[in-house]
Amino acid sequence: MKYQRSSALFVEAQKVIPGGVNSPVRAFKAVGGDPIFVEKAQGAYLYDVDGNKLIDYINSWGPMILGHAYAPVVNAVVEKAKKGTSFGMPTKIETDIAELAVSMVPNIDKIRFVNSGTEACMSAVRLARGFTGKDKIIKFAGCYHGHSDSFLIQAGSGAVTFGTPNSPGVTEGTAKDTLLATYNDLDNVAQLISANQNEIACIIIEPVAGNMGCIPPTTGFLEGLRELCDKNNILLIFDEVMTGFRLAPGGAQELFGVKADIVTFGKVIGGGLPVGAFAARSEIMDYLAPIGPVYQAGTLSGNPLAMAAGLAMLNELNKNRNIFESINKKTEYLHNGLDRVLSAENVKFTINRIGSMISVHFSENKVVDFNSAAEGNNDNFKKFFHGMLDEGIYIAPSAFETWFLCDALTYEDLDQTIEACAKVAKKLK
Repeated sequence: MKYQRSSALFVEAQKVIPGGVNSPVRAFKAVGGDPIFVEKAQGAYLYDVDGNKLIDYINSWGPMILGHAYAPVVNAVVEKAKKGTSFGMPTKIETDIAELAVSMVPNIDKIRFVNSGTEACMSAVRLARGFTGKDKIIKFAGCYHGHSDSFLIQAGSGAVTFGTPNSPGVTEGTAKDTLLATYNDLDNVAQLISANQNEIACIIIEPVAGNMGCIPPTTGFLEGLRELCDKNNILLIFDEVMTGFRLAPGGAQELFGVKADIVTFGKVIGGGLPVGAFAARSEIMDYLAPIGPVYQAGTLSGNPLAMAAGLAMLNELNKNRNIFESINKKTEYLHNGLDRVLSAENVKFTINRIGSMISVHFSENKVVDFNSAAEGNNDNFKKFFHGMLDEGIYIAPSAFETWFLCDALTYEDLDQTIEACAKVAKKLK
């Protein structure tokens, strides 16, 4: 495929936008080459500025569960825009979508809308600290909760050491309150709690990791975290920016049967528009201003366009719950096909899948945490990415990102993807 127009646009973008992109992973630095500039999208397909049609396995990093430009969502946004795009005042539709979300998700009584997943996670941690009166948090290596200072922390040298900043601009003072744990390792979490008795406000986790490839929790891991939190007066935060309304109508809480104290949501709850939310039971949420002491605000929070899109999306998912079975079966079909053709070429790989999230790791070992994800053959991934792209298949331009399927994908699309993988596999080590 030719990407002449995309390459030219990237040159122009770099003159006025840092790195030419407004989010780093888009720059293709992990895989090499120039990023693809999109002209439009419809259903399961992207159409770039060079006229190429691509089968999309990113789906705007998760929210397009029903496919791009889904008519009820688009129509809802258009009709709402005719009445005004932003008021900075309450609207009834905020209550409508709040009532629907609370009815779908277990263990929440109230929800606060914000403008991004980053803002949702940042606010959830502040709320947890305010509610518990404690300062420290535990996060997991490889889990991404947005670019708030508290989350941009890398591992220290020992199991119970403080984290250190891994981005300039994050202060040591912020870093000292973030403790880094190993995903799927309860003993490691217990060590951190023991070494910081009565100081930890919350544990925040992606219940299914999506930012080191797709990594599901091992049996008993989430249940163990819940038990540790209960024993030590710690709040458990599920970052469901990726998993919320995707793995089940009630997200990971419903799928795994594990209660979180606070849950955060991202783009799905706005039908793909810029939106986020965090939710909990009333006693926690009532700590928020204007009725409580924990301050959080935003002029565009509850924006009517985002609320209209989100309400249309959630209504569809709530009414037609067979969508989840349909999309999960498609993901299983893709998994089996990829496994078959990669195995035929004796490629070393591991496929992780849960629901409609899936990733291919070029490692023969199980991938259960960040360290095991990092052991993958990155050269093979780069060849795989560009090989699939040449065949008209767009996957995440990073070995550390999950793929997301949409229900608009047909089995013909999946077969085309598997056939493309068979061709590319012949070029891998």
